Amino acid sequence: MNTLKCFVFVCGVVLYWAVVSSAQSGGIIPYPSDYRKWTHVKSGIIDPGNPLFARYGGMHHIYANTKAIEGFRTGRFRNGSVIVFDVLELQRRNAAASEGPRRFIDVMQKDNGRFEKTGGWGFEKFRGSSRTERVLNETAKIGCFNCHAGQKARDYVFSSFRE
Repeated sequence: MNTLKCFVFVCGVVLYWAVVSSAQSGGIIPYPSDYRKWTHVKSGIIDPGNPLFARYGGMHHIYANTKAIEGFRTGRFRNGSVIVFDVLELQRRNAAASEGPRRFIDVMQKDNGRFEKTGGWGFEKFRGSSRTERVLNETAKIGCFNCHAGQKARDYVFSSFRE
């Protein structure tokens, strides 16, 4: 009986290790917990009436890590570049606009080896202010890339750095 318990334990450890290794080498993108300390690329507002309002309406800020900033300057992003699209509700009161609750953050991470089928970019969306609630399935991630494909000349990145 001890041999069976040992065998089951070893199988469990091997299975766990396989799942963790697969997730880390696959398309899992971690939540960029320190992104607000990165370089602020630009901000914008998408108001009602804009065709993108239903999906991206509100106030947004774009942040980039050091490697991504280099990519904004050169037009080519190195592995390890990370760009965050932080979207918040827009609140208007007394002729002033301010940030409301976070709607989501989109994250793009450059890794040519892991994301070969999507131009070297991995895509993820975190709901609200959650650091764990991922929104995108594999089909949606391909959809992200298909939208970004029109920006191939800019290494699939829409935004540009505002000096």
